[in-house]
Amino acid sequence: MAVHAATYYNDASRRLVLAYKHGGKITLAGLLARLMAARLPDPAQADRKPLLVPVPLHRWRLWQRGFNQAALLAHELARLGKGEVLVDALMRQRRTPSLGGLGREARERALAGAIAVNPKRASVIAGRAVVLVDDVFTSGATTRACIAALGGAGARSIAVACFARVDEAATIRDVWTGPSRRGLRPENETPEAF
Repeated sequence: MAVHAATYYNDASRRLVLAYKHGGKITLAGLLARLMAARLPDPAQADRKPLLVPVPLHRWRLWQRGFNQAALLAHELARLGKGEVLVDALMRQRRTPSLGGLGREARERALAGAIAVNPKRASVIAGRAVVLVDDVFTSGATTRACIAALGGAGARSIAVACFARVDEAATIRDVWTGPSRRGLRPENETPEAF
């Protein structure tokens, strides 16, 4: 799986993600998407533009937040010519707990069966190149659940585009040390946990 990330998840990117996702600064979507677009291959070289599929939120989380941050990024990427948005390609069929603080296996269990292809969009996905869009790539559990669903619908290829990616070489403790994080628990490794 190819993961195209604009940057690593660090202090600066964390502040941007938190302001965007939880601080209501949705105007940051354009900036984040431009940085993401710089890392994506040029779709003009392909026979057909890829489908830009955002990681879905459960309807309750969408209602609470008021927007799907991945969907806004996908729309901005489409505006930048990186593909065609299929905002409702995936559905989160049930609520999942916040994944912050969960290890890899617990994340996988929490997401088991939670994400599926929208049956109304399966025929659109079949045979197409897909770019899965998200704000942060952490352990890959959500991404793997989405990829399994998209692959089951016959996607020709699947890549991932995200703004920030947790450095695989860094431990969670490395990511979460420092005086700027007083009061935060190290197990909250993703912005979703806040």
